[in-house]
Amino acid sequence: MPSATMDSAQHDDVSTRLQIVDAMIRVLHELPLHEVTPARVAEEANLDLGTMTSSFPSWDGLLLASIDRWNDERTTPLMPIAPEQGTIRFLRAIVMKNIENPSLMRFLTATLNIAASPNHPLAPMLHSRWRRFQGFVQQSLAQDVAVGREPHTMEPARGAEQLIATYEGLQLQSMVRPEMDLLESFDRAVTRLREGWSRAYVPPVWDLSHAS
Repeated sequence: MPSATMDSAQHDDVSTRLQIVDAMIRVLHELPLHEVTPARVAEEANLDLGTMTSSFPSWDGLLLASIDRWNDERTTPLMPIAPEQGTIRFLRAIVMKNIENPSLMRFLTATLNIAASPNHPLAPMLHSRWRRFQGFVQQSLAQDVAVGREPHTMEPARGAEQLIATYEGLQLQSMVRPEMDLLESFDRAVTRLREGWSRAYVPPVWDLSHAS
């Protein structure tokens, strides 16, 4: 096959895959993950089912491609906030985006069961994405400490763990408590968290007989 023809075929294949992923995202705006089917996505993409399964032979592959594209669309424009205004402002901006459109957070939460299944083939790839996000938050917190935005008494690895737990935990609560003011709850929780960061860590004493 001539090179130009091969390039055209590859371009068409990429275009078709993007068309399918975008259709998958649109369907996930309407339906929970467990109700989404290949046939529904193919219909949304205006493609026959055979073309869709040829482009994505694995449903897991389509799930991962959808996570990456959708998450990048939301998060990439917000990335400059972290070095300019700090990690907490960055996460707060994500919270605000999720309040505007909670569909992505619902989708990511639905994949937690897959990520937590040790023998699922998709689990390691989902783990790598969560770890990448945590690594970014940790590095960003380390920069915050270096420039004086956060106190030196905060250990970035622990701070990232606590901050993400706060962010994700409150998001999860908001999905089952629709009356909850998510942004206000985030601001309050993070304010309390930062108060703790400003003091040197003192290990807890659970045995009161040893407490001074």
